[in-house]
Amino acid sequence: MISKQLANQIVEQTMLRLHRNINVMNTSGIILASGDQLRVESIHEGAKMVVESEKPLIITEKNMHLFPKAKPGINLPIYFQNELVGVVGITGDPDELLEVATLVQLTTEMMVHQALIVSQSEWKRKMRERIFEDLLTGQPIEKLMTERLLKVSFHSESPYYLAILKVIPKHQAYQSFVEYLEDFYVHDSVLIGKYQSDEYFILTSGTSEKAVKKSLSSLVKQIQKYFKVKIGVGTMIDDLSKVRHAYDTAKTALEYSEHSQIISFFESVELYSLLKKKESPEAQQFTHRLLKDVNPKLLHTLDEFLHCNQQISLTAEMLDIHRHTLTYRLNQIFEMTGFNPTVFQDAVVLQIALWLYDEKKQKE
Repeated sequence: MISKQLANQIVEQTMLRLHRNINVMNTSGIILASGDQLRVESIHEGAKMVVESEKPLIITEKNMHLFPKAKPGINLPIYFQNELVGVVGITGDPDELLEVATLVQLTTEMMVHQALIVSQSEWKRKMRERIFEDLLTGQPIEKLMTERLLKVSFHSESPYYLAILKVIPKHQAYQSFVEYLEDFYVHDSVLIGKYQSDEYFILTSGTSEKAVKKSLSSLVKQIQKYFKVKIGVGTMIDDLSKVRHAYDTAKTALEYSEHSQIISFFESVELYSLLKKKESPEAQQFTHRLLKDVNPKLLHTLDEFLHCNQQISLTAEMLDIHRHTLTYRLNQIFEMTGFNPTVFQDAVVLQIALWLYDEKKQKE
């Protein structure tokens, strides 16, 4: 389990502090790294015995004849999560090394632990991202996929909710966004990871909509210091073969959410999604014809009026203007567009125009 790269790091770092020759061997007794380059890739007979006995071995002038090519020193087993993964050897007079041997063993195990934990984390991240990409294909969930999901601690239980997150760093954080997600969902059955350059996914299992909303709100509060986040949550699905649908609806929730809304569920923008071709020539021609003469102040007034369900008093209060001023502006909009915002049928047309309105396109 110990790579040559890790073995070299252990030798370099330990020799730098100890000023003694260090050998790192794998569980076959092969020397992976050593301060004595001539010994690399040779068999260390003492290490083989340490692996078999799982006990330290002291080689002295008296018994070194039992271990061909070995030198006096102390050889100690290295464990990772209670499993023997290698042997570290210190060359020199055993009597002089007894005091530092345990420290070398502990230091080596700490380095191995850190390196292997990072390696396992990276493997899990890649596995989760690969699983997510496979789920997006919409293929039926087979036994192999179920086994892979269990390996990343995801227990398949409906209902499922998929959240897509658009993330923009605000300040330098002490860890990556995925690491924040891993820490936050450490005890939950979720599939998390990075899908595109600024897009992340959270697939929950066996959790209600209310619980999903609560956990996402808590996540936003925890990370808002370092990241600006917009979250779209797709429609609930009862089978993992429908993840593609959940993804598409989550993206729609992101696209049609209000600017100030951080977390948007698909159901809240479902009506808007019926008008998906916002960038089409027909849509832009419609909005240009209707709103070309309406200045930004009047557009804002119209948007607020419709948002307040056509209530004059409430809209005036929200805009901090007099009712008569509001009425004057609404009449201006009527004159410019031919549609009266205070009449329901006309207001529907104006609302659709606002939904389809693309400021950049209108300026071209």
